[in-house]
Amino acid sequence: MVHPVSIATKGKPGMKKTLVAMMMAGAALVAVPAGAQKGDDAIGIIDQGMNHSQVMLIAQEMTDGLGPRLTNSPGMRRAEQWAIDKFNSWGLSNVRRDGFEFGRGWEIVSVSARMTSPRPLALTAIPVAWTPPTNGAIAAPIVVAPMSKEENFAEWRGKLAGKIVLISLPGEGSEPDKPAFRRLGGEDFEKLEAFRQPKYDPEALNRRLERVTFPEKLDAFLKAEGALAWVRQSYRDGMLVHGEGYNYRAGHTLSLPGIELAAEDYRRLARLAKSGPAPQLEIDSNVRFDDSDTKAYNIIADIPGTDPKAGYVMAGAHFDSWAAADGASDNAAGSAVVMEAARIIKALGVRPRRTIRFVLWSGEEQGLLGSLSYVDKYLATRPGPAEGEDGNLLYYGWPNRYPITPRAGYDDLKAYFNMDNGSGKLRGIYAEGNVAAVPLLKEWLAPYASLGAGRVVAANTSGTDHVFMQSVGIPAFQFIQDPLDYRSRTHHSNADTYDHLKAEDLRQASVVMAGMLLASANSDKTLPRFPVPSQPSPYDPFKYKDPNE
Repeated sequence: MVHPVSIATKGKPGMKKTLVAMMMAGAALVAVPAGAQKGDDAIGIIDQGMNHSQVMLIAQEMTDGLGPRLTNSPGMRRAEQWAIDKFNSWGLSNVRRDGFEFGRGWEIVSVSARMTSPRPLALTAIPVAWTPPTNGAIAAPIVVAPMSKEENFAEWRGKLAGKIVLISLPGEGSEPDKPAFRRLGGEDFEKLEAFRQPKYDPEALNRRLERVTFPEKLDAFLKAEGALAWVRQSYRDGMLVHGEGYNYRAGHTLSLPGIELAAEDYRRLARLAKSGPAPQLEIDSNVRFDDSDTKAYNIIADIPGTDPKAGYVMAGAHFDSWAAADGASDNAAGSAVVMEAARIIKALGVRPRRTIRFVLWSGEEQGLLGSLSYVDKYLATRPGPAEGEDGNLLYYGWPNRYPITPRAGYDDLKAYFNMDNGSGKLRGIYAEGNVAAVPLLKEWLAPYASLGAGRVVAANTSGTDHVFMQSVGIPAFQFIQDPLDYRSRTHHSNADTYDHLKAEDLRQASVVMAGMLLASANSDKTLPRFPVPSQPSPYDPFKYKDPNE
């Protein structure tokens, strides 16, 4: 597309010089020198974040260059050092690793899966994270034996020896009835405006805790029955695979190799097994463990504030990913925005009143473990185990342990902003039920409303790194984002590559993130806080336990 200035001035040198001079004058008004006043902050942030952006370069290095960043994997170790080097190159202070106990490292070297009879056919497959290798190709007939709870074991006892066991119920294929890629509209925002009452259900919590222990029980049963390996079906159609697995702790590694097959391939095998002789499958899962360091590390960097008594504000995104692709939308996007926000603020040369802290979390995909470690170390404690407990048990159990005991640094963290919903444009922020915080959040967002990010909604969000902070009463917030194809295609899948990142959206997000951080760091006001949470009452005190659940 030809730039409009070129069209308007073609053949008119005098006018061209005049327009160039006007543009340079405008640029001079936008440029912000070191030590600029607060009123100039938004202008300088927009200039730096739009005209001098590095967010896509950061994201490309993180994805194409570094690749998957599974917690404690060799790829994650390379990424940790890369991030430290970046923060140091921009002049941030106190750049450091902050470790917590995690478990084993693991990575995929290669994988192949193919049907060898009734005809040869290559299959789309991925090893399930933290499952052992096959140590060369294994070949065997399949048996379709869906098992999702211990009660299913009896049906398959004595029938699995020497087999590759397909453990998922095949189900039927599905065709999407909504666009895979979309942006938020008016009705979407209306749904987010309503305050949602919390629903504390101890029985539902107990059921979730029981489910997370099932994989080890299934593995023990399959091993005792003489099965060679197990296969599960991908939970999405479209030849997408994911490979999530959670047995990363030393002493809890599964005994049998496990792979995930594309749903279309899995159902084909199941149909053939139903209609004729069981197909023969050949699997070669070449994976390896790394036990050189059982700790995972958050990466932390600061821009120091001028008032040591004013506390600090913080932005974060999880740095770790799954191994199916390069972890672009989940969550190189958020990590790149946090890093770019740090670069923007540092490049402006401003000196915020409060320290601004930037954190790239590890272990998010295994249960928000990095942010939980930060809360437990620096903000507040709860009874019971923390480090070393299974991540799923921590994720479901830790927020429901009382009483909460604030640490000395509890009041120092004045605001936390998180990004972890893909590459989509920021449209505003969730107040997370903190209705008293709405006016101040709106005030800080106001300069960026014309960029599409002015909304503050009452609804809350879950499943990412602000959750444990919020659960102990810290003002912690997640941004509203356009969904794009995050939930429909890229989340955790082999399609999560750089190509699905949107440059305009990530530039906008970096500007908004930097703006919110600088506004909250310099504001004379601080966000209202909830009281330190205490044990809630059951939402429905008359509910009976369902024996079928």
